[in-house]
Amino acid sequence: MENIIIRKEREDEWFETEYMTKKAFWNLHFPGCNEHYLVHILRINDDYIPELSRVAELDGKIVGTIMYSKAYVMDGEKRIDLITFGPLCIDPEYQKRGIGGELLEKTMQMAREQGYQAIIIFGEPEYYPRHGFKPCEHFNITTKDGKNFSAFMGIELVPGGLNGVKGKFYESKVFEDSYSDKVEEYDKKFPYMEKLKLPGQWA
Repeated sequence: MENIIIRKEREDEWFETEYMTKKAFWNLHFPGCNEHYLVHILRINDDYIPELSRVAELDGKIVGTIMYSKAYVMDGEKRIDLITFGPLCIDPEYQKRGIGGELLEKTMQMAREQGYQAIIIFGEPEYYPRHGFKPCEHFNITTKDGKNFSAFMGIELVPGGLNGVKGKFYESKVFEDSYSDKVEEYDKKFPYMEKLKLPGQWA
C-alpha cells in the first residue's frame, strides 16, 4: 500500500473533499451528480458522526473519503440504533489501488472499538461483499418500504451484532431530501464539468 494517511478531515479541506467527491460520482449514476452537495449538508446535520468519518491523504492531496451517519431499524414500536456510511469514494485518478478498502476497514475497526454493533448501507453489490457485507434479507431487515435488493446490505461488527434485530431500516432524512435546485446553484462553486448521458447509468 502506498503512503496513505487515514485521518479526520479539517474544515479548511471541505471544498477539496467535495470536489474530489464530485469527480468520483460525476455522470456515474445519472448525468451530473449530487453526492458532493450531500457531503456539504451532511457535515452540518445532527446525524453526522465525525468521530468515524475520515479522509484518505496521499502526497498532501485528499484522494478519498468515507462519511458515517446515524441510522436505525424499527421493529414495530421498538427502535434499534445502528450506523451507516455514504458516500465512500475515491478520486478517479486513484481508484483500484485499495484506498477505499483501507478507508472502510480502518473505520469499521474504529466503529467496533467504539461499541457499534452493525452497519447497514446502500452500496455497490459487486464491491462490499468482499469486505463481509451480506444482503439485508439475511438479517430479516428491509428498507422502510419493505423491500430487499442486492445493493441493500449489512455487516455485523461483532458476532451476533444483529441477532434479534428485524424490521425496517431508516437512514438520516438528509439522504431523502430533494434538493436538485440547490445542487445546481452549489455546482457554481466548482470548475465546470459537462453532464453526459452514458450507458449504464440508472437514469
